[in-house]
Amino acid sequence: NTVSYVQKSRCYISRLEDGGILALWQRCTHLGCTVPWREEEGQFHCPCHSSLFNRQGEVTGGPAPRPLDLFPLSVKDGKLLVDTSRPTERAAFERSQVFHPA
Repeated sequence: NTVSYVQKSRCYISRLEDGGILALWQRCTHLGCTVPWREEEGQFHCPCHSSLFNRQGEVTGGPAPRPLDLFPLSVKDGKLLVDTSRPTERAAFERSQVFHPA
Protein backbone atom coordinates (compact mmCIF):
# COMPACT_ATOMS: atom_id res chain seq x y z
CA ASN A 1 0.00 0.00 0.00
CA THR A 2 2.71 2.45 -1.08
CA VAL A 3 3.30 5.06 -3.78
CA SER A 4 6.78 5.28 -5.35
CA TYR A 5 8.04 7.78 -7.91
CA VAL A 6 9.97 6.46 -10.94
CA GLN A 7 11.81 9.45 -12.37
CA LYS A 8 12.89 7.75 -15.61
CA SER A 9 9.28 6.89 -16.46
CA ARG A 10 7.82 10.12 -15.04
CA CYS A 11 5.21 8.07 -13.23
CA TYR A 12 4.17 6.80 -9.85
CA ILE A 13 3.80 3.13 -9.04
CA SER A 14 0.84 2.88 -6.72
CA ARG A 15 0.59 -0.42 -4.88
CA LEU A 16 -2.93 -1.07 -3.65
CA GLU A 17 -4.07 -3.01 -0.59
CA ASP A 18 -5.17 -6.02 -2.67
CA GLY A 19 -1.67 -6.39 -4.20
CA GLY A 20 -2.63 -4.73 -7.48
CA ILE A 21 -0.54 -2.01 -9.12
CA LEU A 22 -1.26 1.16 -11.07
CA ALA A 23 1.28 3.22 -13.05
CA LEU A 24 0.01 6.80 -12.81
CA TRP A 25 1.40 9.55 -15.05
CA GLN A 26 2.80 12.45 -13.01
CA ARG A 27 0.89 14.94 -15.20
CA CYS A 28 -2.19 16.72 -13.82
CA THR A 29 -5.23 16.35 -16.07
CA HIS A 30 -6.12 20.01 -15.55
CA LEU A 31 -3.22 21.88 -17.19
CA GLY A 32 -0.38 19.34 -17.21
CA CYS A 33 1.58 20.38 -14.12
CA THR A 34 3.73 17.78 -12.36
CA VAL A 35 1.75 16.36 -9.47
CA PRO A 36 3.78 15.22 -6.44
CA TRP A 37 2.67 12.51 -4.03
CA ARG A 38 2.33 13.90 -0.51
CA GLU A 39 2.82 10.98 1.86
CA GLU A 40 1.82 13.08 4.88
CA GLU A 41 -1.50 13.91 3.17
CA GLY A 42 -1.99 10.47 1.60
CA GLN A 43 -2.74 12.05 -1.78
CA PHE A 44 -1.36 13.67 -4.89
CA HIS A 45 -1.51 17.45 -4.57
CA CYS A 46 -1.05 19.62 -7.68
CA PRO A 47 0.93 22.76 -6.76
CA CYS A 48 -0.47 24.79 -9.69
CA HIS A 49 -4.23 24.86 -9.05
CA SER A 50 -4.66 22.56 -6.03
CA SER A 51 -6.21 19.56 -7.74
CA LEU A 52 -6.16 16.53 -5.43
CA PHE A 53 -6.00 12.86 -6.39
CA ASN A 54 -6.09 9.69 -4.27
CA ARG A 55 -3.72 6.72 -4.67
CA GLN A 56 -5.92 5.32 -7.48
CA GLY A 57 -5.53 8.66 -9.30
CA GLU A 58 -9.17 9.66 -8.77
CA VAL A 59 -9.95 13.37 -8.46
CA THR A 60 -10.90 14.25 -4.88
CA GLY A 61 -10.75 18.03 -5.20
CA GLY A 62 -9.87 20.99 -7.39
CA PRO A 63 -10.42 21.75 -11.06
CA ALA A 64 -8.98 18.56 -12.64
CA PRO A 65 -11.65 17.17 -15.00
CA ARG A 66 -10.71 13.48 -14.75
CA PRO A 67 -8.38 10.98 -13.02
CA LEU A 68 -4.65 10.80 -13.63
CA ASP A 69 -3.75 8.93 -16.81
CA LEU A 70 -2.43 5.38 -16.61
CA PHE A 71 0.46 3.62 -18.30
CA PRO A 72 0.14 -0.09 -19.21
CA LEU A 73 2.12 -2.52 -17.06
CA SER A 74 3.61 -5.94 -17.75
CA VAL A 75 6.18 -8.28 -16.23
CA LYS A 76 9.18 -9.62 -18.14
CA ASP A 77 11.96 -11.71 -16.61
CA GLY A 78 10.64 -10.86 -13.15
CA LYS A 79 10.77 -7.10 -13.72
CA LEU A 80 7.84 -4.71 -13.81
CA LEU A 81 7.74 -2.84 -17.14
CA VAL A 82 5.92 0.47 -17.69
CA ASP A 83 4.94 1.36 -21.28
CA THR A 84 5.18 5.16 -21.24
CA SER A 85 4.48 5.40 -24.99
CA ARG A 86 0.77 4.74 -24.46
CA PRO A 87 -0.88 6.79 -21.70
CA THR A 88 -4.50 5.82 -21.15
CA GLU A 89 -7.06 8.52 -20.45
CA ARG A 90 -9.94 7.43 -18.26
CA ALA A 91 -13.17 8.92 -16.99
CA ALA A 92 -13.15 7.06 -13.68
CA PHE A 93 -11.25 4.46 -11.68
CA GLU A 94 -12.33 0.89 -12.40
CA ARG A 95 -11.00 -2.31 -10.80
CA SER A 96 -10.22 -3.64 -14.32
CA GLN A 97 -7.48 -0.96 -14.62
CA VAL A 98 -5.46 -2.57 -11.82
CA PHE A 99 -2.54 -4.78 -12.88
CA HIS A 100 -2.03 -7.96 -10.83
CA PRO A 101 1.42 -9.51 -11.39
CA ALA A 102 1.37 -13.29 -11.56
